[in-house]
Amino acid sequence: MKKQHIFVINAGFPFGHSPGQFNQSLLALDLDFFGPKEGYELQYTKLSEEYDLEEEVEKFLWADTIIYHMPIWWFHMPFRFKEYIDRVFTQGHGRIYASDGRSSKNPKINYGTGGLLDGRNYLVTSSWNAPKEAFEWEGEFFQQKSVDEGVLFPFHRMNAFVGLEFKDSLHFHDIEKNARAADEFARYQAFLTKNFS
Repeated sequence: MKKQHIFVINAGFPFGHSPGQFNQSLLALDLDFFGPKEGYELQYTKLSEEYDLEEEVEKFLWADTIIYHMPIWWFHMPFRFKEYIDRVFTQGHGRIYASDGRSSKNPKINYGTGGLLDGRNYLVTSSWNAPKEAFEWEGEFFQQKSVDEGVLFPFHRMNAFVGLEFKDSLHFHDIEKNARAADEFARYQAFLTKNFS
């Protein structure tokens, strides 16, 4: 039986007053979860370390499932993660994506259908200083838009553009001011069990 290939990207790294430890801990939980589990093989990339563009392209092609771990900085992915995506996906032209999907016969339709990673899926976690209530309560900052339909909407469309199917997400709130690490790590363990039972 073919092993399921899991590729984890840890987009956390030390910057400013963020040491990147929370997302590093999530990667450690991945290694613990998939390490002894039969039927799985795991590769990972830490954006706190140097990487080779061609090797990263190969990891996307190898993977069945990509797990993204990212802190949110100023309502976006960290700059090093954006650079990683820009560079790796561009390096993978012809293997990660073929085109934007349109043809000269009718250039107004089929934009975003040129991805080549069909049959693969992804999960994403995000970590926030913002409390969960900032997304849910009327009158609060995010105007009752969820993380996935608001801040991460372009991220999800980016993955769809290359052919990846969204599988699930988990968001960690109030990490900087009110972290409950043991509870959050238990939530993540349950998330892994639900998606890889």
